[in-house]
Amino acid sequence: MKKIRVGILFGGRSGEHEVSLLSAASVLHAIDRKKYDVIPIGITKEGRWVTASHAERLLAGEESHPKHLRAGDPQATSAAAVLRRGESVLVPPVPSQALVPFEREASAIASSAPDHVLSVDVIFPVLHGTFGEDGTIQGLFELAGLAYVGSGVLGSATGMDKDVMKRLFASAKLPIVRHVTFLRGEWEQAPRKVRDRIESALRYPVFVKPANLGSSVGISKAHSSKELGTAIETAAQFDRKIVVEEGVGGKRGKARELEVAVLGNDSPEASVVGEVTPVREFYDYEAKYLSEGSGLTVPARLTRAQTTQVRQMAIAAFRACDCAGLARVDFLMDPGPRARIFVNEINTLPGFTSISMYPRLWAASGVSYPKLIDRLIRLALERRAEQDRNRYSL
Repeated sequence: MKKIRVGILFGGRSGEHEVSLLSAASVLHAIDRKKYDVIPIGITKEGRWVTASHAERLLAGEESHPKHLRAGDPQATSAAAVLRRGESVLVPPVPSQALVPFEREASAIASSAPDHVLSVDVIFPVLHGTFGEDGTIQGLFELAGLAYVGSGVLGSATGMDKDVMKRLFASAKLPIVRHVTFLRGEWEQAPRKVRDRIESALRYPVFVKPANLGSSVGISKAHSSKELGTAIETAAQFDRKIVVEEGVGGKRGKARELEVAVLGNDSPEASVVGEVTPVREFYDYEAKYLSEGSGLTVPARLTRAQTTQVRQMAIAAFRACDCAGLARVDFLMDPGPRARIFVNEINTLPGFTSISMYPRLWAASGVSYPKLIDRLIRLALERRAEQDRNRYSL
């Protein structure tokens, strides 16, 4: 049988560039080369698309300055065009520039520029954060008619925006923490008014977050009014929309942080429940990636009823955001006697190294890392086949 050709897309312009490299290295190491032809496709921090040996050097952390793809100029660039069914889509080096699709017969492209075109059956994006899991790159795949791992444009966008995400959770009657959302411009124009709004609605401590970012970048915990302004200024560096959440547990103690991995398309499944015990005050970027000591307990020590509740809530959250393929759903459990459980957020492209929480949860559920990669690729192809049934004209 013909091998499926998989493009592993990694890197990107977000603050999670290095995390993406780690995830991609794990996938490239574990993927079954007997089943798949694998094409590494890298995106530099500057937004340049590179392939083959250039991508390998990027993955290794080496500086590389190859010719890169320029929209509308396939003859003069390296092999970073994506070809499917005789149609190529060129991705410019900077997302703010125009996307230029062009149509040529596949045979003509192959004969005139065999070194400048890649044919892939499915894209496995291991891009975390902005421009990777926020719906932007997914829109490109949709334009190209490509199968790709993970959620579509809507699911990816809603899974990135913490404000919209919470609105969808609330509409699905999922319990969420009390929070306030405001715009950077509102804070800059009337900081006292925004502060009063927050303090009238929430009790300290609070968590201040950029609405659109991942890996806890830009998140601070404010214990008092004195710390609130600094926390808002930090978050405002990363997004125009800011979310302030009331800390679960308050002054009674830290909330328990639970996580569930979800896998599937229209009929998603939930993994066992895991628990994170941060080495720092909360599970921020340093606790996740830089400091040693944060504990991961799989499965989490919960009652059978609590485990069932959390897994059901994870699937409900996945469906509420119209996700597909994979997602990790994070929860906060009140340390008080009622042990209330709240949906915190959903991550549509979680860390994907072999020791990251998402693969670990599935390993504990009986799905090994290589088999997980297989299932995700199969789900991507199934979803593309389902989309191809749609008509777009009368």
